[in-house]
Amino acid sequence: MADAFFLLKIRAVPNAKKTQVVGYLGDAVKIKVQAVPEGGRANKELEEFLAEKLSLPRKNVCVSVGETARDKLIRIEGLSREAALTMLGL
Repeated sequence: MADAFFLLKIRAVPNAKKTQVVGYLGDAVKIKVQAVPEGGRANKELEEFLAEKLSLPRKNVCVSVGETARDKLIRIEGLSREAALTMLGL
């Protein structure tokens, strides 16, 4: 079961005052990210933020689709979708 993963649809809003989960935007989880979207900094901050919120190692959270887009699919390994959404306060 260690290989179990799911994809979480995210709408990232870069260059925000602080990094935080905002709620839902349609079927995506809207997350404001403090970093600017240059050189992959916003993606890195998003991955680190989610790993910390979900109490997972950083390697278990990565942008799978949408590296340069606001709409992303984040691969989360080692946690169920339900548990992850609860831990994100959704």
